[in-house]
Amino acid sequence: MAKKDPRLERAGVDGFNKPKRTPGHPTKSHVVVAKEGDQIKTIRFGQQGVSGSPKKKGESAADKSRRESFKARHASNIKKGKMSAAYWADKVKW
Repeated sequence: MAKKDPRLERAGVDGFNKPKRTPGHPTKSHVVVAKEGDQIKTIRFGQQGVSGSPKKKGESAADKSRRESFKARHASNIKKGKMSAAYWADKVKW
């Protein structure tokens, strides 16, 4: 088996593109080691202690508008793909 990448060890994640909660981090709620082609980058995202959006099933009108506002506000950054924090926040928290 190939030796595990030291960036995965340091971030404490199971593999590339597998986000994980970081309850011990002072400001960021999640970490992911993103890999796209040959490019690898450790990304911390999400505000600690702030919930994203609840599950879509049975969400309130306020939650729906909150989720849509986040997606609209960060749309250009989400489009940047796997190497941006906004992409992962959208995928994991919203």
